[in-house]
Amino acid sequence: MQKSRSKFGPGVLVTAAFIGPGTVTTASIAGAQFGFALLWALVFSVLATIVLQEMAARLALVTRQGLAEALRSSYSGSWLGTAAVVLVVAAVGVGNAAYQTGNITGAALGLQSISGIDLGWWALLVGLVAGVLLASGTYALIEKLLIALVLLMSAVFLLTLAMVRPSLGDMLGGLLVPSLPPGSLLTVMALIGTTVVPYNLFLHASAVQEKWPPGVSKRQALHESRIDTGLSIGLGGLITLAIVSTSAAAFFGGDIAFSATSMSQQLEPLLGAGARYFFAAGLFAAGLSSAVTAPLAAAYAVCGVLGWPRDLRGRQFRMVWAAVLLCGTAFSAIGIKPLAAILFAQAANGFLLPFCAVFLLMIMNRRDLLGDYTNRPLANTLGVLVVLVTVALGLLKLQQVIGAI
Repeated sequence: MQKSRSKFGPGVLVTAAFIGPGTVTTASIAGAQFGFALLWALVFSVLATIVLQEMAARLALVTRQGLAEALRSSYSGSWLGTAAVVLVVAAVGVGNAAYQTGNITGAALGLQSISGIDLGWWALLVGLVAGVLLASGTYALIEKLLIALVLLMSAVFLLTLAMVRPSLGDMLGGLLVPSLPPGSLLTVMALIGTTVVPYNLFLHASAVQEKWPPGVSKRQALHESRIDTGLSIGLGGLITLAIVSTSAAAFFGGDIAFSATSMSQQLEPLLGAGARYFFAAGLFAAGLSSAVTAPLAAAYAVCGVLGWPRDLRGRQFRMVWAAVLLCGTAFSAIGIKPLAAILFAQAANGFLLPFCAVFLLMIMNRRDLLGDYTNRPLANTLGVLVVLVTVALGLLKLQQVIGAI
């Protein structure tokens, strides 16, 4: 008798990765500054993420190659192949090491806010928990913990939204009627940019192969993967929508500036003394989930593009995720933000996201590689739209980096 397989899996890893402290902060600021007006951008970002992630998962399940391996084999021996290796190592390897500081700090801040214990100690504990989980080398265990963390985030932020009771009419207006209030363009791009994340393409393409091994038929694996992708990323969008809407109801039009502390204070009249515990739990779950997925994605991407084995228990695989985790934990524990590394990572990701999106769109139309599983006209149309947005995002990232130098 065949063992039943959960419909949730690799897609949850994608959600756990993009719902991090950065997304919580960006979504909160969007709601505090512009109310419900930018919810339409969130809907677009979720749809764009589903389009790209479905392509990455389909490529992996049909060809049994991760995105990094596909890049490497497609451009082997050419300057594009060298460029792909450099971009992936820079944007995902070095980049995730830089961003990991924020993930661990976010989780530690959640714990510090309810304990009073120094942030550095909590950062070390979060790093240790993430390290123990990754060192287990067991995909099923990692997947189960991340599912639990995503469900915890869902419960916290959706329950908070329900208790705040924002105007349903205003929410629907923001969802269905696109608008750009003065000064909101950068926030729109930030909302999209925190959801459409390049390293998730590498993470997803590798994780689906762990979830659905070669013994599972392609049609069954693709069907279950699409359900997983749609449900998981849709849930991630719902979590972000709850954060934006809660912040809009608590701060928009008021005199109080947004911060993690003021968020819990504003929610106290509705949630009582438990407000800070609610927000702390959500921030901790967001930070820890990203603190696990960022090193994991870096290891899948770097090992794949360099031709190393993608074995969770392999020496090179462990070396990559350990380096990312140690960098993030160390910087977080001593309270240093690696600004130069973050700027470098943002510049590299500014190139990598459109590069990967264009590559995916091209390779998903190769019948010699995918046979009957190539893109249909609708997928190509949506893909072109998403590529245009990723190019705009990439240019914006580069402009921000140049402006910060």
